[in-house]
Amino acid sequence: MAETPSTMLALGTSAPGFQLPDPSGKVVSLTELKDVPALLVAFICNHCPFVKHIRKEFAAFAKEYQAKGVGIVAINSNDAETYPEDSPEKMAQESRQAGYTFPYLYDESQEVAKAYRAACTPDFFLFDRDRRLVYRGQFDDSRPGNSRPVTGADMRKAVDAVLAGQPVTANQKPSVGCNIKWKRANAPDYFAKR
Repeated sequence: MAETPSTMLALGTSAPGFQLPDPSGKVVSLTELKDVPALLVAFICNHCPFVKHIRKEFAAFAKEYQAKGVGIVAINSNDAETYPEDSPEKMAQESRQAGYTFPYLYDESQEVAKAYRAACTPDFFLFDRDRRLVYRGQFDDSRPGNSRPVTGADMRKAVDAVLAGQPVTANQKPSVGCNIKWKRANAPDYFAKR
Protein backbone atom coordinates (compact mmCIF):
# COMPACT_ATOMS: atom_id res chain seq x y z
CA MET A 1 0.00 0.00 0.00
CA ALA A 2 1.82 3.12 -1.25
CA GLU A 3 1.60 6.17 0.99
CA THR A 4 1.32 9.68 -0.43
CA PRO A 5 1.55 12.67 1.94
CA SER A 6 -0.43 15.86 1.57
CA THR A 7 1.30 18.87 -0.02
CA MET A 8 0.69 21.09 3.03
CA LEU A 9 -0.80 24.08 1.22
CA ALA A 10 0.36 27.37 2.77
CA LEU A 11 -1.55 28.42 5.87
CA GLY A 12 -3.55 31.60 5.27
CA THR A 13 -4.48 30.58 1.71
CA SER A 14 -8.01 31.61 0.73
CA ALA A 15 -10.41 28.73 0.10
CA PRO A 16 -10.51 28.05 -3.64
CA GLY A 17 -14.04 28.23 -5.02
CA PHE A 18 -15.89 25.19 -6.25
CA GLN A 19 -19.23 24.32 -7.77
CA LEU A 20 -19.60 20.55 -7.89
CA PRO A 21 -22.44 18.02 -8.13
CA ASP A 22 -23.28 15.29 -5.67
CA PRO A 23 -24.22 11.89 -7.14
CA SER A 24 -27.86 12.98 -7.56
CA GLY A 25 -26.79 16.00 -9.63
CA LYS A 26 -27.42 18.61 -6.91
CA VAL A 27 -24.71 21.25 -7.21
CA VAL A 28 -23.03 22.61 -4.08
CA SER A 29 -20.76 25.66 -4.14
CA LEU A 30 -18.37 27.31 -1.74
CA THR A 31 -20.57 30.42 -1.66
CA GLU A 32 -23.43 28.40 -0.13
CA LEU A 33 -21.20 27.72 2.87
CA LYS A 34 -20.39 31.36 3.63
CA ASP A 35 -22.23 31.65 6.95
CA VAL A 36 -20.47 28.88 8.85
CA PRO A 37 -17.81 29.63 11.51
CA ALA A 38 -15.47 26.98 10.07
CA LEU A 39 -15.38 24.97 6.86
CA LEU A 40 -13.75 21.57 6.41
CA VAL A 41 -13.08 20.39 2.87
CA ALA A 42 -12.05 16.73 2.75
CA PHE A 43 -10.75 14.94 -0.34
CA ILE A 44 -11.78 11.31 0.00
CA CYS A 45 -12.85 8.41 -2.21
CA ASN A 46 -14.72 5.14 -1.87
CA HIS A 47 -12.03 2.49 -2.21
CA CYS A 48 -8.91 3.87 -0.48
CA PRO A 49 -7.89 1.78 2.57
CA PHE A 50 -6.78 4.94 4.39
CA VAL A 51 -10.25 6.48 3.98
CA LYS A 52 -11.94 3.20 4.93
CA HIS A 53 -9.77 3.12 8.05
CA ILE A 54 -11.13 6.46 9.37
CA ARG A 55 -14.59 6.28 7.74
CA LYS A 56 -16.68 5.43 10.82
CA GLU A 57 -15.00 7.99 13.08
CA PHE A 58 -15.01 10.65 10.35
CA ALA A 59 -18.77 10.18 9.89
CA ALA A 60 -19.26 10.50 13.67
CA PHE A 61 -16.97 13.55 13.81
CA ALA A 62 -18.93 15.20 11.00
CA LYS A 63 -22.29 14.72 12.76
CA GLU A 64 -20.88 16.08 16.01
CA TYR A 65 -19.30 19.17 14.47
CA GLN A 66 -22.09 19.93 11.99
CA ALA A 67 -24.30 20.23 15.08
CA LYS A 68 -21.87 22.95 16.26
CA GLY A 69 -22.30 24.84 12.97
CA VAL A 70 -19.21 23.63 11.10
CA GLY A 71 -19.64 23.30 7.34
CA ILE A 72 -18.27 20.04 5.95
CA VAL A 73 -17.99 18.85 2.37
CA ALA A 74 -16.15 15.88 0.92
CA ILE A 75 -14.85 15.77 -2.64
CA ASN A 76 -13.92 12.75 -4.75
CA SER A 77 -11.50 13.74 -7.52
CA ASN A 78 -10.44 10.26 -8.63
CA ASP A 79 -10.65 9.23 -12.28
CA ALA A 80 -13.81 7.10 -12.26
CA GLU A 81 -13.13 5.73 -15.74
CA THR A 82 -9.98 3.99 -14.56
CA TYR A 83 -11.36 3.43 -11.04
CA PRO A 84 -15.08 2.65 -11.50
CA GLU A 85 -15.46 1.95 -7.76
CA ASP A 86 -15.16 5.74 -7.36
CA SER A 87 -18.02 6.54 -9.76
CA PRO A 88 -20.85 8.87 -8.65
CA GLU A 89 -23.20 5.87 -8.40
CA LYS A 90 -20.80 4.15 -6.01
CA MET A 91 -20.34 7.45 -4.13
CA ALA A 92 -24.09 7.50 -3.41
CA GLN A 93 -23.86 3.97 -2.00
CA GLU A 94 -20.79 4.84 0.05
CA SER A 95 -22.43 7.94 1.48
CA ARG A 96 -25.44 5.91 2.65
CA GLN A 97 -23.39 3.00 4.01
CA ALA A 98 -20.92 5.25 5.84
CA GLY A 99 -23.65 7.48 7.27
CA TYR A 100 -22.20 10.66 5.78
CA THR A 101 -24.34 13.68 6.68
CA PHE A 102 -22.38 16.12 4.50
CA PRO A 103 -22.38 16.67 0.74
CA TYR A 104 -20.11 14.19 -1.06
CA LEU A 105 -19.22 15.88 -4.35
CA TYR A 106 -17.67 14.67 -7.58
CA ASP A 107 -14.77 16.62 -9.14
CA GLU A 108 -14.77 15.00 -12.57
CA SER A 109 -12.41 17.56 -14.15
CA GLN A 110 -10.02 17.30 -11.17
CA GLU A 111 -9.65 21.09 -11.30
CA VAL A 112 -10.83 21.54 -7.71
CA ALA A 113 -8.27 19.04 -6.43
CA LYS A 114 -5.60 20.98 -8.31
CA ALA A 115 -6.81 24.30 -6.87
CA TYR A 116 -6.48 22.88 -3.34
CA ARG A 117 -3.20 21.15 -4.18
CA ALA A 118 -4.79 17.94 -2.92
CA ALA A 119 -2.51 14.94 -3.24
CA CYS A 120 -4.02 12.04 -1.34
CA THR A 121 -7.14 10.51 0.13
CA PRO A 122 -7.90 11.53 2.77
CA ASP A 123 -6.61 15.11 2.48
CA PHE A 124 -8.14 17.71 4.84
CA PHE A 125 -8.35 21.50 4.59
CA LEU A 126 -9.87 23.54 7.44
CA PHE A 127 -10.79 27.19 6.88
CA ASP A 128 -11.84 29.79 9.42
CA ARG A 129 -14.84 32.15 9.19
CA ASP A 130 -12.92 34.33 6.69
CA ARG A 131 -12.17 31.24 4.58
CA ARG A 132 -8.45 31.38 5.32
CA LEU A 133 -6.65 28.05 5.68
CA VAL A 134 -5.83 27.37 9.33
CA TYR A 135 -5.22 23.62 9.25
CA ARG A 136 -4.22 21.06 6.65
CA GLY A 137 -3.04 17.64 7.54
CA GLN A 138 -3.96 14.42 9.21
CA PHE A 139 -7.21 13.42 10.91
CA ASP A 140 -5.05 11.76 13.60
CA ASP A 141 -2.01 9.47 13.95
CA SER A 142 -3.90 6.26 13.15
CA ARG A 143 -3.06 4.42 9.93
CA PRO A 144 -4.10 1.00 8.64
CA GLY A 145 -2.02 -1.54 10.55
CA ASN A 146 -0.40 0.73 13.16
CA SER A 147 -2.78 -0.27 15.99
CA ARG A 148 -3.47 3.33 17.05
CA PRO A 149 -7.16 4.10 17.61
CA VAL A 150 -8.96 6.41 15.19
CA THR A 151 -9.96 9.43 17.29
CA GLY A 152 -9.74 12.44 14.97
CA ALA A 153 -7.62 14.09 17.68
CA ASP A 154 -5.65 16.42 15.38
CA MET A 155 -8.75 17.57 13.52
CA ARG A 156 -10.76 18.00 16.72
CA LYS A 157 -8.08 20.24 18.26
CA ALA A 158 -7.96 22.39 15.14
CA VAL A 159 -11.74 22.76 14.79
CA ASP A 160 -12.20 23.37 18.51
CA ALA A 161 -9.61 26.16 18.36
CA VAL A 162 -11.38 27.84 15.42
CA LEU A 163 -14.77 27.60 17.13
CA ALA A 164 -13.26 29.11 20.32
CA GLY A 165 -11.68 31.97 18.36
CA GLN A 166 -8.20 30.71 19.24
CA PRO A 167 -5.23 30.29 16.89
CA VAL A 168 -4.59 26.82 15.50
CA THR A 169 -1.08 25.51 16.13
CA ALA A 170 1.15 25.74 13.06
CA ASN A 171 2.77 22.43 14.08
CA GLN A 172 0.71 20.23 11.74
CA LYS A 173 1.42 16.74 10.41
CA PRO A 174 0.63 15.87 6.79
CA SER A 175 -2.19 13.53 6.02
CA VAL A 176 -1.08 10.28 4.42
CA GLY A 177 -3.11 8.15 2.05
CA CYS A 178 -3.52 6.83 -1.46
CA ASN A 179 -2.58 9.27 -4.20
CA ILE A 180 -5.43 10.92 -6.06
CA LYS A 181 -6.02 8.88 -9.20
CA TRP A 182 -5.27 11.47 -11.86
CA LYS A 183 -6.52 11.13 -15.40
CA ARG A 184 -3.86 10.25 -17.93
CA ALA A 185 -1.58 13.28 -18.52
CA ASN A 186 -3.58 15.30 -15.99
CA ALA A 187 -1.31 15.06 -12.92
CA PRO A 188 -0.65 18.58 -11.66
CA ASP A 189 2.81 20.16 -11.69
CA TYR A 190 3.01 20.34 -7.91
CA PHE A 191 2.59 16.57 -7.72
CA ALA A 192 5.49 15.92 -10.12
CA LYS A 193 7.83 18.23 -8.19
CA ARG A 194 7.51 16.38 -4.88
